[in-house]
Amino acid sequence: MENYEEPVYLISVVAKVLSIHPQTLRQYEREGLVEPSRTGGKMRLYSQKDLDRIKMILRLTRDLGVNLAGVDVILRLKEQIDEYEALVEELKSNLEQANKENTKRSLVKRKDSFDLIFLNDKK
Repeated sequence: MENYEEPVYLISVVAKVLSIHPQTLRQYEREGLVEPSRTGGKMRLYSQKDLDRIKMILRLTRDLGVNLAGVDVILRLKEQIDEYEALVEELKSNLEQANKENTKRSLVKRKDSFDLIFLNDKK
């Protein structure tokens, strides 16, 4: 199986597969919504990850009527949420490991079927 982030599709292929004009893809790039890789000759190459992102953009614009500025905000928020979810999972793992190493006192208090972890993120 090929790498999800490996750039392999030319703009013409992406446009045909998604039934959109290549100019639309160029506009998405100008707006900063997608960043295809470039060959030495400056040809755009899209990965499967790029295609999935473009499909999401199309759903937001066509199906939900969101303009490109709104799409940008939504995609940035989604990326931020994904980063926070990954951080929460990492912190949970670290706490569980610390609990295993120090069984005398528990660092994560469990109640019912969920855990509450508070993070003070100062950037």
